[in-house]
Amino acid sequence: MTQARTEWIDKWVRGRLGDVVIVETRDPMLVWQSGFPPVYGFARDEVADGVLRPASAAAYAGGFFFGPHLPVREWYDVVAGDDVVECGAWSLEDLPDRVMLTWEPGVLTWTEDEEVVAGHPRDPHKRVETLRSARHVSVTIGTEVVAESDRPVLLLETNLPTRYYLPREDVRLDLLSATDNVSMCPYKGTTGAYWSYPGPPELRNVAWSYAEPKPAVAEVADRVAFYNELVDLRVDGVLLERPESPFSKVEQRPGGE
Repeated sequence: MTQARTEWIDKWVRGRLGDVVIVETRDPMLVWQSGFPPVYGFARDEVADGVLRPASAAAYAGGFFFGPHLPVREWYDVVAGDDVVECGAWSLEDLPDRVMLTWEPGVLTWTEDEEVVAGHPRDPHKRVETLRSARHVSVTIGTEVVAESDRPVLLLETNLPTRYYLPREDVRLDLLSATDNVSMCPYKGTTGAYWSYPGPPELRNVAWSYAEPKPAVAEVADRVAFYNELVDLRVDGVLLERPESPFSKVEQRPGGE
């Protein structure tokens, strides 16, 4: 059976439900579950009294990306005053003395020291950087060229394909439809916009932009990127092979990029 990988890190971590701090530690354990981004595994005494109660449901009802990915030993509801998150916490069979809590957007608020972090804890082994480039990049969906630019900013992120962020004026936004989708990334921030391609083929939320990205990737602000996994992307005339990643299928995308 696949086991969780763990590592201790030096951060002051707090989780809030509403305005109430329900979990706090200055000695956090990161837990990786079957190739997914890490979560924190808390000791029982790091969770406030009365926050965990026996679960009222059989399993977490939130998004698959934000629940457990290894066999669960026990489910808990998370409670603070009148706020209740059903099955919002769990322990794993191979970590019975630790409790994980959901990072589903809009449920709990998490801080690492005094900085709000969303999506999942930052992985200390992950690198994110940007590079300004003069490569010629074109994006085709079906037979339609929807973007073409000689001014991309490349975003390189560990374990994900290179993303090409293009100036808005180099993207045929008239061919795309704005959506109300929002995603959060602990490294890049909260997206400011998403677009779908109406088809054929229809591709939901195939492109996105950050209005106010994190300082480390400030170069991508207001630029537009497309999922390499879903479009035909050419760099200096060479068609790139579509990569396999958690974003390879529309229905499997976990709502963050």
